[in-house]
Amino acid sequence: MLVTRFNPFKELKELENRLFNYYPAEVDESGISAFRPTVSTREGEFAYHIEVDLPGVKKEDISIDIKENQIVISGERNYKEERTDKDYYKVESSYGKFQRSFALPENVDVENIEASSTDGVLEVTLPKLKIEQAEVKKIQVK
Repeated sequence: MLVTRFNPFKELKELENRLFNYYPAEVDESGISAFRPTVSTREGEFAYHIEVDLPGVKKEDISIDIKENQIVISGERNYKEERTDKDYYKVESSYGKFQRSFALPENVDVENIEASSTDGVLEVTLPKLKIEQAEVKKIQVK
């Protein structure tokens, strides 16, 4: 029998996050608000692909590094929108740092990794190394 702890506010908190915080706010060790962008990964015939949803993040604020057999995607989002009308003044802002890291498979061609950002979606293409198939040699059994 599985025993779980009942949390009466769990569903309410999930609803609040969906309505008000598309990216749940987190705070890193420096005390700065952080967010965790959604990531999709897929493997194609010739490459691995990582797609990161980064709405409001400029290309200049994204950093992609390779270290210790990992690819590290990090950056910072700075968004501020002001609207002024006759009878109201509205300011919306969103700030935060993010960092996601992924282990690199052994067959990735590290020298030819490419990245592009379009409409708030970062796509990193990790091409596969072309591994030569060894020729099979038949040996006769005597």
